Amino acid sequence: MFLVVGLGNPGSGYAANRHNIGFMAADELVRRYSFGPWRKKFQGQISEGELNGQKILVLKPETFMNLSGQSVGEVLRFYKIPVEDVIVLHDELDLPPGKLRVKRGGGHGGHNGLRSIDAHCGKEYRRVRLGIGHPGEKSRVHGHVLGDFSKAESEGWLMALLDGVAAEFARLVKGDDGGFMSKVSAIVNPPKPKAPKKDKPATKPAGNDGDTDAGLQRQAGDGLDELSGAAKVRVERADTPVSNAASAMAEALARAFGKKK
Repeated sequence: MFLVVGLGNPGSGYAANRHNIGFMAADELVRRYSFGPWRKKFQGQISEGELNGQKILVLKPETFMNLSGQSVGEVLRFYKIPVEDVIVLHDELDLPPGKLRVKRGGGHGGHNGLRSIDAHCGKEYRRVRLGIGHPGEKSRVHGHVLGDFSKAESEGWLMALLDGVAAEFARLVKGDDGGFMSKVSAIVNPPKPKAPKKDKPATKPAGNDGDTDAGLQRQAGDGLDELSGAAKVRVERADTPVSNAASAMAEALARAFGKKK
């Protein structure tokens, strides 16, 4: 059995905050795989389901962020789940928006939700760090994390990130952290399609100059040389312009009566 914890603050006033991206990811996971309805239990909201033959509990603590470990600790003790089988979804200031990383153990990095879980449960759980970006100045951090995602963010990278996390979550259950990160990254930033190759221009056969005047003349000349006798004379006469109307008439009469000019 795995326990998946989405971190955030309860209440409609916090629902769209950057700090609540863990709640959002938990909601999308439950929705995608049609897990059971949310129930109030263990100082939070909990849903149950199955993924890849493994039972999954999804928890959203309602103790507020700073006391998240109280709710997580109750679930671990009740179901006797080892901390190594806990996966926590949370916001990460030190990653650009839309990026994510998976790590096991380590420090809390100033995140109060992780700090509380460390204190109540230990540190050897996996963290899915969901990047929300840093505002650039320490004095602006509080307002940034408790500020709402913009419409452009919600309809852009945030939607793609939440979709990717849910779609590829089975890889985390199997322990394929690297594959999970790679697949989600490809969903958020799909590779650009390759430009079609341009066809090479057709080359003319060597020595083929049939499209030039000189070439046409040579072709005509070559054909004339192949003729002989009367046929050649007829062609030459046909290609020779008539000097005036009188001579043309005389030739016509001579041919008609079988006489020589």
